[in-house]
Order: sequence, then structure tokens, then C-alpha cells
Amino acid sequence: MNDPIGDMLTRIRNAQLRGKTTVSTPASKLRGWVLDVLQDEGYIRGYETGNDVNGHPTLEIGLKYYDGTPVIREVKRVSKPGRRVYMGVKDIPQVRQGLGVSIVSTPKGVMSDANARSQNVGGEVLCTVF
Repeated sequence: MNDPIGDMLTRIRNAQLRGKTTVSTPASKLRGWVLDVLQDEGYIRGYETGNDVNGHPTLEIGLKYYDGTPVIREVKRVSKPGRRVYMGVKDIPQVRQGLGVSIVSTPKGVMSDANARSQNVGGEVLCTVF
């Protein structure tokens, strides 16, 4: 798999289109950090670590709905393996005039765009969520 973050976001998007309450994805530290930001911003209910039938570590993501519609309306991968996108603190985009969130990988960890601005750090923009 070349793009594990893109794979996880696609699994979340597809599961919400089907109305699922949970979705499973292979576990990694970076995926967990991205899910921490999504949970802190209120886009998912939470996640738990576990193992699949072959013993490989997985993350079970609890999806969030409001009146039957998914809370995550749109999720886009910005920085891809073929084209990394790095931005300074002044260039980090606001998603839908601040209603959405950009997830940024900084030297201080993976965080939302608002936290990156408050800590005055830039980095690689992983994805945007609205």
C-alpha cells in the first residue's frame, strides 16, 4: 500500500456512504494520530485498537452521524506520496472559512490547523475535513 492515510480516509468515506457505524483499518502510529485529531475536533466518536483474524493490529473507528447524515461531509487528501505539500504557518489553509479543519503533521506532532497556528508551526498538510 503506497498511501496508508489516503486508504484510511477512503475507508471512512465509503463506510459513511453505506451508513455503517464502525469501520476497520490497519493500525499504525500516524493513522492513530490523525484519528486523535478527528476525535478532538468531533468528527468521529472514537477508535479502539484490536486484532483481525490473522493477528494483525487494526483500528476500529466509530463513525458519527447527526440526524442520519454523516458528520464528515467531505474529506480530501492534500499531501500525497507523489506530491508532498508543505506549508508555513501563514500559508496553512482554512477549510470553509474555519468551519472545517486541516490536519497538519508538524515537528511538534500531528495537529489541527488552529493548533498549528496557535503554536506558530508549519508542516505537511495531510488532509482537509469538512
